[in-house]
Amino acid sequence: MKKKLMSALLAAAMVVSLTACGGSNGASGDKTYNVGICQLVEHPALDAATQGFVDALTEKLGDQVTFDTQNAQGDAPTCSTITNTFAANSYDLILANATPALLAAISSTSSIPILGTSVTDYATAMEIDEWTGVTGTNVSGTSDLAPLDQQAACIKELFPDAKNIGILYCSAEPNSKYQATVITEYLEKDGYTVTEYKFSDSNDVASVTQAAADANDVLYIPTDNTAASCTEAIANVVIPAKVPVFAGEEGICAGCGIATLSISYYDLGRATGDMAYEILVNGADPASMEIEFAPNVTKKYNAANAKALGITIPDDYEAIEE
Repeated sequence: MKKKLMSALLAAAMVVSLTACGGSNGASGDKTYNVGICQLVEHPALDAATQGFVDALTEKLGDQVTFDTQNAQGDAPTCSTITNTFAANSYDLILANATPALLAAISSTSSIPILGTSVTDYATAMEIDEWTGVTGTNVSGTSDLAPLDQQAACIKELFPDAKNIGILYCSAEPNSKYQATVITEYLEKDGYTVTEYKFSDSNDVASVTQAAADANDVLYIPTDNTAASCTEAIANVVIPAKVPVFAGEEGICAGCGIATLSISYYDLGRATGDMAYEILVNGADPASMEIEFAPNVTKKYNAANAKALGITIPDDYEAIEE
């Protein structure tokens, strides 16, 4: 009888122990996590990445995770104010959405785990000379870099008779410069003459776009945050000028472009949320977590702009939902 009683007590103790140690999907009991999100600016791509991150982490942790979501409204110094507050509050993790937000977070803390998303090239952003795929610091995350060789191939497919291509981007965004440099090599191999057109901020977008449209048959805009927030101003120039824009991502294409080979920023955010779970719950070290990329890319086009410019889009392109 004593043996049976002892066995029952041990079994009950094990159940209590397992309940205390295990939450849903391996989350730790009643432990709660505070996550700060610093997003550079509001536009569809970054909004989607943030939403994907929140959705993925909420699905895994439920009400064990709380988010402090802040938007810097396109102002880099405001990113620093936001991330300094996150660091002062000793949040468990910081999500930095876009490169200026990432750099601000890095300056704010060297101990709190930081995940970037919508960051094109971490080596460029963090000035790492010998890139191995990991940062070796408290930083990891996901890259929004679509395959630039494939984007160049799309441009060749859509505009085989074009001669001059202008690349339009913000001079304050180093990742845009990186994309411009890389895709220029591919485009020049295809026989195009390529010229860069850089605007400093939203104030000179229209004038620089006009200069680019006047001198080129096609424009290319990389995954540039300032351009993404100024698509209406760009469209007001390129559509009347009948100059097509091939965009680095879907949000820019929806605003002022003709076509894109784009990642899903929502899926990118979800992948970042999965990384956050590994750090928060399973103790993964950002220093050794490789930067991840979007799993898929999709050919998409802007039906209204294609019609306005009289451009026929191949059947394997998917119309962007309005």
